[in-house]
Amino acid sequence: MIRILDIFFSALGLLFGFPVLLLLCVLGYFDTRSPLFLQRRVGKNKKVFVLVKFRTMKPDTHSVASHLVDSSSITPLGGFLRKTKLDELPQLWNVLKGEMSLVGPRPCLPTQEELIGERDRRGVFEVRPGITGLAQVKEIDMSTPELLALTDAEMIKTFSVKHYFVYIFQTVAGKGSGDRVRPNE
Repeated sequence: MIRILDIFFSALGLLFGFPVLLLLCVLGYFDTRSPLFLQRRVGKNKKVFVLVKFRTMKPDTHSVASHLVDSSSITPLGGFLRKTKLDELPQLWNVLKGEMSLVGPRPCLPTQEELIGERDRRGVFEVRPGITGLAQVKEIDMSTPELLALTDAEMIKTFSVKHYFVYIFQTVAGKGSGDRVRPNE
């Protein structure tokens, strides 16, 4: 049932959101000359896939977890995109392709070995990663790997269609602040 909802909502979002996606691509081009950000992430069964987002940081920013990046790397448009969560819209393509779900544990980087180990012990990789989920609405990010893995496992254990809609609604309503970055040093 969840996969059917994912296909329906991601296709609908890409179709009706196309003008917004196009506008953000154009604005992103003027902001960084490279509006899309592609990054390898770990998905279901620890299969690596390429996640697509709108770029929110300068193109020369090192590809690491957001909490390890200095906030001065965020562009003016990127700050807006992160605050409104519009940077996540291109991931609807990942959802449509079946690499992600709208709701699930956020996919981590292949280099985040501690988080991968914690998630592996708790069976988190048995489900598709998501754009949002319990950890996101609780503002738990990848800087606390054990807590994140525990929260992901809790979400999976108690997950239902009702939770699917609750987490999406909470995210759209502004709950959760997205991935943290280090303050300027």
